[in-house]
Amino acid sequence: MALSCAGVFSHLPLVRLCGLRTNGITAGLYPLCISSQARHYSSSKVRRGIGRHIASRLQWANNKYENFLKRRFPRFYQLYHTFVEGVKLLMQDASEVRRIKVMMHSDGVRLDQLPYRDMEKLRQFRRDIIKAIPLMMISIPPFANYLVFVLMYFFPRQLLIPHFWTPRQTVEYRGVYHTHRAQHHLAVLKGLEYTVGKVKDGRLQSHLKHLCTKVQSGAHPGVSEIHAVRGLFSGPPLGLRRMGVTQMRHICPLLFLTPHLPGFLIGSRLRSHALELLMLDHALLRLGPEQLSDSEIRQACYVRGLNSDSHDIKKCREWLSQWLRMSSSLKESEVSLLLHSMVLLSANYSNSQNRR
Repeated sequence: MALSCAGVFSHLPLVRLCGLRTNGITAGLYPLCISSQARHYSSSKVRRGIGRHIASRLQWANNKYENFLKRRFPRFYQLYHTFVEGVKLLMQDASEVRRIKVMMHSDGVRLDQLPYRDMEKLRQFRRDIIKAIPLMMISIPPFANYLVFVLMYFFPRQLLIPHFWTPRQTVEYRGVYHTHRAQHHLAVLKGLEYTVGKVKDGRLQSHLKHLCTKVQSGAHPGVSEIHAVRGLFSGPPLGLRRMGVTQMRHICPLLFLTPHLPGFLIGSRLRSHALELLMLDHALLRLGPEQLSDSEIRQACYVRGLNSDSHDIKKCREWLSQWLRMSSSLKESEVSLLLHSMVLLSANYSNSQNRR
């Protein structure tokens, strides 16, 4: 993809390359001050003309290169095009995040006061950039971008962020990630079932047992049934500060967090992500979920535990509305229920739709 400087300059008009000599001839016909201004003006004009010509030739060569790839190596061209467009999207997101940060600093706006889209942009960009940094470092050395293309071809899901996925890959990989997440649903439910024996309040014990039995049998619970046990999630035995480490490790994959950390770190990370999710819900309620586009609805459902690509958009909107009814009245001390609801509300949603 490298271009030859000689090839570019060979196409320059002769008069542009000889501009200084022309200036030298005209200098003898005018006073010194006027000839000096003329030389400055003419040389500046020539430099701009050369710059425009070089830019146009580079653009022409790049278009030729892309057309060559498209004809001879269509699969490689797809990688190349996806990479270029991904970089553009990443730079746009970086510019948008910078704007949000400047606005927060200058106007004294707190994170929980941001509009929903700004809050979601910060959340997603932080996660994307952490994953993108290694690949960006690899691509810095000369010609290392070809190594990046190889990695993109063989390990797109593991190494690339969604900016560098094709639409088909986005649906496919989100399905793979959700499958990994869903493998831990049963363990989370078993942990809740094990907790039933530790509940001293008979009414709450009965409600929790009924909820676990209903979800394990393949039924989809209602919001009222989840709210009936919310008191158990603010203190022992299911509050984030009182929950067993084993149950916290089962919840980590729901948020795509590693469970292989000390218990106190896992608890801190879960609390941070749960509070962030609760702030997003409150911001979305202020905006109104009906204001979201179809792609935003699918993304919002996916973040909260639903495999949104397996449902039509109407069902996704209904599920998100149900989720917001569940989370709208929760306090910060009850965010553990928010995390468990990623299983309670999503595990059997497909089954509930099939039975209608």
